Amino acid sequence: MNLDAVRELFDTEMRREAPGERLGPDAGHVVRHAGGAQGWNAVLWSDLTEDTADAVIAEQVRYFSALGLEFEWKHYSHDRPEDLPQRLLAAGFLPEGPEAVMVAEAAGLGTEPVLPDGVRLVEVTDKAGVDLMVRAHELAFDEDSTRIGAQVLARLTEAPDTLSVVVAMAGDEPVSAARAEFDPGTQFATLWGGGTAPEWRGKGIYRALVAHRSRTAVARGYRYVQSDAVLDTSRPILQRLGFAQLSITTPYNYTPAQGG
Repeated sequence: MNLDAVRELFDTEMRREAPGERLGPDAGHVVRHAGGAQGWNAVLWSDLTEDTADAVIAEQVRYFSALGLEFEWKHYSHDRPEDLPQRLLAAGFLPEGPEAVMVAEAAGLGTEPVLPDGVRLVEVTDKAGVDLMVRAHELAFDEDSTRIGAQVLARLTEAPDTLSVVVAMAGDEPVSAARAEFDPGTQFATLWGGGTAPEWRGKGIYRALVAHRSRTAVARGYRYVQSDAVLDTSRPILQRLGFAQLSITTPYNYTPAQGG
């Protein structure tokens, strides 16, 4: 796999051509997505210079603040200019932890899920399944997952062919959950979630969920699977499965109440 070529393809299909508003050269070469109060609001891609960066950052802050929306500037380590993170910090953005952008050719992965005894995978198709997913995420990440549950349910209702959600069940208890998103017109299936309840970690559930979703991606004709992986936990697992690192991504978040 030629990582430089795949990185360029990823930037083109998943960032520059992603659904959203495209601002041309006069507005700084930016793609942004406004999903409203319950959706995802973000700058997905930018092509800035040292001379244009500060003005473009300020314009995005004004745009989302006028709508009363928090938003994320999704920064990648190969983005320009090199000091973009420092400029975002100076503008009032707060970073989350960095994650590795991992990618693999779906057909080259072992795609037969291997689960520990007593655990089964359940496909999510309705609100009851989404509630199980939310419960699994809350057990895994110890945070309120109501908002992501609402987003997943809306997508399952409005565009079910673009999403696959699965929950790992131990008896009646959801212990892990994950989803794959299939954006039409791209070669990348993106993997999300996969967190596992503490007492079930280290038993192969995360690997099984990757295998299940990779098999689904192959069946749907997607060439690559991509995941943003926590550097010191899921990245080593994905590397052992055959994934390679394309970049490092860091979400920089802005809340209007921060006032810059």
